[in-house]
Amino acid sequence: MTPTIAVERFYAEVWNRMDKAPVRELFHEDFTFRGSLGPVKVGHAGFWEYMDEVDAALAEFHCAVQDIVDDGTHAFARVLFSGLHRGELMGRPATGRRVQWMGAARFTLRDGKIADLWVLGDLYGLEREIDREAGRPA
Repeated sequence: MTPTIAVERFYAEVWNRMDKAPVRELFHEDFTFRGSLGPVKVGHAGFWEYMDEVDAALAEFHCAVQDIVDDGTHAFARVLFSGLHRGELMGRPATGRRVQWMGAARFTLRDGKIADLWVLGDLYGLEREIDREAGRPA
């Protein structure tokens, strides 16, 4: 699998469908993951835990890939994350409103599977948006 295909499948099949099944095919068993919201996880079970946390906080979670750059071993993606804020997120109670934030992801592949995924999210922008949606000064 090429890095570009891995990125496209990861966001389309795993996140946009909230489907854990493709993780076994896409990721090495011992892969490392740093999510856009900050936590670091290892392995399939760790990643699934992160998915559950995101799903609890954000209904209709969606990842819109804006750009992908692929060098054959790595892929870099610019992604717009969004969802309906239905549960606690970043220590803030649910607003019931749609939120979004940008992120940048670096995928490292080994033997055609994702071995490492590092995602940096604009958490400051997300915090400001949550506070604005809740009517708190940003």
